[in-house]
Amino acid sequence: MIAKSTLQARMEQIKHKILVLSGKGGVGKSTVSTQLAMVLAAQGHKVGVLDVDICGPSVPLMLGVEDKEIVQCSEGWVPVYADAEQRLSVMSIGFLLKNKTDPVIFRGPKKNAMIKQFLEDVYWGSLDYLVVDCPPGTSDEHLAVLESLRDCQPDGAVLVTTPQGVALDDVRKEINFSRKLGCPVLGLIENMSGFVCPHCSECTPIFMSGGGETLAEEFGIPFLGKIPIEPQLGSCGEQGKMYAEVYPESQVAKALQTIVHGICEQTEANMEVDGE
Repeated sequence: MIAKSTLQARMEQIKHKILVLSGKGGVGKSTVSTQLAMVLAAQGHKVGVLDVDICGPSVPLMLGVEDKEIVQCSEGWVPVYADAEQRLSVMSIGFLLKNKTDPVIFRGPKKNAMIKQFLEDVYWGSLDYLVVDCPPGTSDEHLAVLESLRDCQPDGAVLVTTPQGVALDDVRKEINFSRKLGCPVLGLIENMSGFVCPHCSECTPIFMSGGGETLAEEFGIPFLGKIPIEPQLGSCGEQGKMYAEVYPESQVAKALQTIVHGICEQTEANMEVDGE
């Protein structure tokens, strides 16, 4: 019998492993990742967030744990908990920097080694969901994650785009990249889909709208939902607050809940198929 690797032993304790990808930067991928993780945790799931954006780690700030430090135990690195109930944990290279403004100047091989170390050495314990927040594009970090998780049955990727044509073109590449590497696409999210007026609550499509849904139809992948522009969403992210808890009746909160429901349906369906 072949002995299990440390990575396989770690990942067997995690029911669902999801990558959050975007074709280009600035589409709100990390904001979406962290807010979805908070909603999942609020629903009672145990959730981990792994920030593999090595050169631009923003997840600690968005989860309100930027000043925390990681510690080691006999099992490995202990992730930082973002809530008192310890349902939401996070690991990021941001915790390893002496100063918040220190740049991370790594070549590809060192990035790959750091990501593999995060996957193998972090002691997540039992999780319902591990959300892997990847940098934009299709580069070393994505290859390192997918190659490392190839034998650990990741559920797949959630793609984040904005309605503009340039962003949609880059997402096409991301979809093809995922398919070439055998990573299922769980669905597509259209972020910044219109601006919600704070006075009348009317949503105006200043960046157009509907491109994400059309693209999902083109590739035959699920469309998970639209998230309109809401200034308070950015503010909540900078303060480490869960937007859906602070503004539960807003269009954005309802969109986040709908998207989480769609992701849970996809991952539970995958589990049923694997069980058969």
